Amino acid sequence: MRYIIMHKTSAHWESGATPSKELIARVGALLGEMANAKVFVAGEGLRASSEGVRLDFSRGARTVTRGPFVGDHELPAGFSIVRTASVDEAVDWATRQAAILGDVAMDVRPVTEAWDIGMRPAPPDNTTRRYMVLRKATVATESGDSPSPAQRAKLARLVEETTRTGTHLVTETMRPSARGRRYKNTREGMRVIDGPFTESKELIAGYTIVIADSLEEASRWAERYIDVVEADEVDVREVE
Repeated sequence: MRYIIMHKTSAHWESGATPSKELIARVGALLGEMANAKVFVAGEGLRASSEGVRLDFSRGARTVTRGPFVGDHELPAGFSIVRTASVDEAVDWATRQAAILGDVAMDVRPVTEAWDIGMRPAPPDNTTRRYMVLRKATVATESGDSPSPAQRAKLARLVEETTRTGTHLVTETMRPSARGRRYKNTREGMRVIDGPFTESKELIAGYTIVIADSLEEASRWAERYIDVVEADEVDVREVE
């Protein structure tokens, strides 16, 4: 089973702060340990929401809000990562996905690259970057409903077409939060909350996906992860 461990952002990271060399080293060491244990699948950080776009689709109409965002309904149902020349092109891809899914809210934010945090220079011929298209949870996704066969077929065609052109890189879907767990750093110590999550108003700052036999096993990695990335809140969710 695959689990996603998502850490939430803070005012510090929303200000555009760059992680210290010590933080980068600690995160790298943990991810290396995960890789050596053969549980690491993927992991990314996200840029501040000031660099992103929020999309709301309702009855065929699209509302576009430029960042920064104030945390509102931030419980995710899944995400896609695309490579485009601009955030507007990533928004266009998200709009095509929303046309298939129906009423949905999405955030589009840049994925953090090594050159964004000073680890190495940007490639001189680089003209694109990666963006996460984060799909928000709905009553339907939280109840475990899946897209219809017709929707699945259209989504598959979108993925196939845009993977072929190098735009679509990956898509992940999360199972309902009832099957998840939340960790919160509080003044009284670590608070553990089993799903379902009634709300989440904290923006995602990044994630890692691990292979684990159970929620308990994935949570042991999450307990270390929350300290290493210096987060106040982390969610652990099953990935389809």
